[in-house]
Amino acid sequence: METYFTKEHEWVRVSEGVAVVGISDHAAQLLGDVTFVELPSPGKVVTQFRQFAAIESVKAASDIYAPLSGKVVAVNETLESAPEIVNESPEDAGWIVRIEPSDLDELRNLMTGAQYEEFLGGME
Repeated sequence: METYFTKEHEWVRVSEGVAVVGISDHAAQLLGDVTFVELPSPGKVVTQFRQFAAIESVKAASDIYAPLSGKVVAVNETLESAPEIVNESPEDAGWIVRIEPSDLDELRNLMTGAQYEEFLGGME
């Protein structure tokens, strides 16, 4: 299952019609110790590249943007009491939402893992 990335450092994986979304390891490292994750409500309709959540750390607060349009079908409620999971496992247990995508063709607007690594290399 391929992982896709945005220029704002979100990742998405689609499996069996559901997209799992989080922030990249790179973003988690830049943020430092995550102290709070503002989760959207299940049922919220999100639009690709529009803000739908927020994350706060000891260093900064950042918006989180939807990598795909669709409806939020689940949120990672564990993050409400243990936001540090985003630091410990940003691309696995630290997922933020699950979205029922409305248009999988939007994946074409995202970067593959290899393209994302190249993008990060160009930022240094």
